[in-house]
Amino acid sequence: MTLDQFIAQYDFPGSIILLEGKRIVPLEDQAHLKALGQVLAQKMQYATFRSGNANGADLYFSQGVAAINSQKLEVFIPFDGHRSKSNLAGHTLSLDQIDLSSYPDIVTLSALNKKTKDLLKRYLDGERNRFTDKVAFIIRDTIKVMGVQGHPAISFAIFYDDLSMPKTGGTGHTMEVCVQCQVPYIDQSIWGKWLSET
Repeated sequence: MTLDQFIAQYDFPGSIILLEGKRIVPLEDQAHLKALGQVLAQKMQYATFRSGNANGADLYFSQGVAAINSQKLEVFIPFDGHRSKSNLAGHTLSLDQIDLSSYPDIVTLSALNKKTKDLLKRYLDGERNRFTDKVAFIIRDTIKVMGVQGHPAISFAIFYDDLSMPKTGGTGHTMEVCVQCQVPYIDQSIWGKWLSET
């Protein structure tokens, strides 16, 4: 898929593109993520861009989009105030605003993450500490794909992954949610070629 093909297929009213990935981004890649966010925000007339406001890939993608138009960027955060100083988005949704009992499918898909599965019930029962907070990040990752009322599901996802250990951690969980929800996605092995097309 070329950049032009991607834009032709996914730039439509209501389209939401997820931009996210690993927290560790080598210096030589940081500018590429910013550039992609900028190019997409410039060239896509209708699409909105969604991120998780994490450090690393989320931040660099978001910096690119916000440099063009911060109103085209929305972030989903695991709890109120999360990394508020680095939040560049025009729109923010916190997990604290969501009644998860209304979204059993989100809970079910969040339980796919083996590292936090045992903590999920404790989190849903209201327990908040540094252990159960890990669940909030996984649920946030699930919601980024599936959406909630007023925030539709994404149309497509663009990831920055660690290609030496692909599909691991929170990024891997988000990719798996995309698979379960039949949302197409790519990583930098595809979009890395797009920048040379601009």
